Amino acid sequence: MYVADSRAGTPDSPAPESAPASAEGAARPRAGRRRAAVAPTVLALGTVSLITDVSSEMVTAVLPLYLVTGLGLSPLGFGLLDGIYNGFSALVRLAGGHLADRGGGRHKWVAGAGYALSAACKPLLLLAHTLTPIGLILAADRTGKGLRTAPRDALISLSSTSQTRGRAFGVHRAMDTAGALLGPLVAFLILRATVDGYDAVFTVSFCVAVAGVLVLVLLVPGGSTRPPPATDTPHPTPRPTLRAALALLRRPALRRLTVCALLLGLATVSDSFVYLLLQRRLGVPDRWFALLPLGTAAAFLLLAVPLGRLADRAGRWRVFLAGHGALLLTYGLLLSSWHGTALPYAVLVLHGGFYAATDGVLMAAASDSVPEELRSSGLALVQTGQALARFVCSVGFGAAWTAWGDRTALTASAVALAVCALFSLGLRPPRPPRSEGLA
Repeated sequence: MYVADSRAGTPDSPAPESAPASAEGAARPRAGRRRAAVAPTVLALGTVSLITDVSSEMVTAVLPLYLVTGLGLSPLGFGLLDGIYNGFSALVRLAGGHLADRGGGRHKWVAGAGYALSAACKPLLLLAHTLTPIGLILAADRTGKGLRTAPRDALISLSSTSQTRGRAFGVHRAMDTAGALLGPLVAFLILRATVDGYDAVFTVSFCVAVAGVLVLVLLVPGGSTRPPPATDTPHPTPRPTLRAALALLRRPALRRLTVCALLLGLATVSDSFVYLLLQRRLGVPDRWFALLPLGTAAAFLLLAVPLGRLADRAGRWRVFLAGHGALLLTYGLLLSSWHGTALPYAVLVLHGGFYAATDGVLMAAASDSVPEELRSSGLALVQTGQALARFVCSVGFGAAWTAWGDRTALTASAVALAVCALFSLGLRPPRPPRSEGLA
């Protein structure tokens, strides 16, 4: 439930007719009243994500060097593993979303199972030293991520009004990114302080992940955070079935948003490749490589809330496409002949701005087109298309790098991103009614 200042009005001060109730049943706040605070559930989930991201980003920060330099994998082999790491969750996101919706108030426990599975995979990396077992472990880790992502985002969406949903996702992503900022720093310090650096990183990562699961169990409410729906609703309540979830794609707004997320994901080079390309351009020593994600995380942290609020006001679709414009500029800088000292800062700021303008904003936009009873399933549809597309991009980029070199591979990705962005401009989802927020 909301804190005291999130109330829309009192019996003595009814909301004006010009501010109709949102789709979630919350009236717009009166003029002069402070804007609704972020729901406690969002803050609790942000804490869980912060701790969990410290754990996961510790591994992500060292994984490229561990696989390419330590184990000697080719760019194609790394691209395959990176695609598994970032795209395998797509195979289970729909299942996670469906389980959460079907259980009524089961969002927390489905998400908790996902967090626990990912935590259990961390110590297994100590035992794997070849491509196949590492791939299986990463697949299991991403299965956990797939299970938890849609239920977690549904809890954020259902805990927020449509008018503040972009800010709620921005706050959560900012807290999540604070963990992403700390994770590489912790990994860097461990690598410098220990002899068996990689083993120590994986061990500490496991301990931190367990702490995140405990916080979820203790602090996140287990039931629904929304009031019961009104009895005079004009539309029948859909049953949470897989058929009903897939039928959501008949809604023009959600269908167009899903198609755009898929197309743009096909040209989104993974973070690890961006950092490897930047390292090659600048000749960054291996011991400093783990610090590169800090730049992206810092920019994401600073921009997530402002861009979330901007999306609520100016339109989520505009901010989402502008974020991909920032990614295109990132590609351009990596392809340019510029070697100034400001290059890494510009690349990492733009890279972080891309995530701040797209990650939570996409979920906020998708929430406007999905009923509460199918919120997890609907968000999972969008996430699945995007994750599958990024899996294909990782494998394709790794293959192109191996066959033609990194510069040709990045040029092809930049051209593809520009084409997909232009095509997406023509697929702008229709603006929902005023009471449902901005698309």
